[in-house]
Amino acid sequence: MINDNTITSKDNPVIKLYQRLSSSKKDRLEYGLFVLEGLRIVEDALREESGITHLIVTKNSFEKYGDELFQADLRNTKTIVISNELGKRISQTEQTQGVFAICRIPVDKKFSFRENGKYAVLYGLQDPGNVGMIIRTADALGMDGVILCGSCDLYSPKVIRSTMGSVFRMNICIENDTEKLFAMLDDNNVVSCASVIDTDAERVTDCGFTGSQAVFIGNEGNGLPREISQRCTRRITIPMNGTINSLNAAMASGIIMWELSKSR
Repeated sequence: MINDNTITSKDNPVIKLYQRLSSSKKDRLEYGLFVLEGLRIVEDALREESGITHLIVTKNSFEKYGDELFQADLRNTKTIVISNELGKRISQTEQTQGVFAICRIPVDKKFSFRENGKYAVLYGLQDPGNVGMIIRTADALGMDGVILCGSCDLYSPKVIRSTMGSVFRMNICIENDTEKLFAMLDDNNVVSCASVIDTDAERVTDCGFTGSQAVFIGNEGNGLPREISQRCTRRITIPMNGTINSLNAAMASGIIMWELSKSR
């Protein structure tokens, strides 16, 4: 049973920190921390030893999920129990499971290039749901890495939730300097491929992706900037029927990554 130490105040320092990290990229960068919500993703983070500093559970969730959560090594994690009402207050979902965490942003995790590696470059994507779903799909299809350039914050709560835990397993790099990005690809003999809407481009179903390849996926509304698509070694397109001339960024990425995975 829960004792009288259950936290009920929104002014508790840990609760105030959680809320600041939930709403502010600036605070996430300043503290080097981000937040998690949901039983599955918190369990994934604990399983992957992803640097959880605080585990926060509601009274009901402590009683319901406590046995599962406390099987993990929590020696370096502070655990607090909060009231069910406070859990609803800090939740960003309609039906909260009452399981939250504060986690360290990794600073020493190096991005690795692999022989014949297959990569997705998310260039200027701004929809957190799309970014998270692409990372999740990349994980499912065995991509060797995802690179973000000028895209939305990887550690925003919506991106993290949308990855469904894949953020802890995938090889991910954030490189917002375009010059450094292309230099990085060149130094590792990775062929750059621009995903474009152009009937003159190579059809993704026909072109093949032997060797190391990185496909650039552009902004949801505008696609890739012209200077980026021209700078890439190859230009590829998804053939479409009828009057349809574009797809959702996450859907297009899934199709392209499926084709990439066939050349592994």
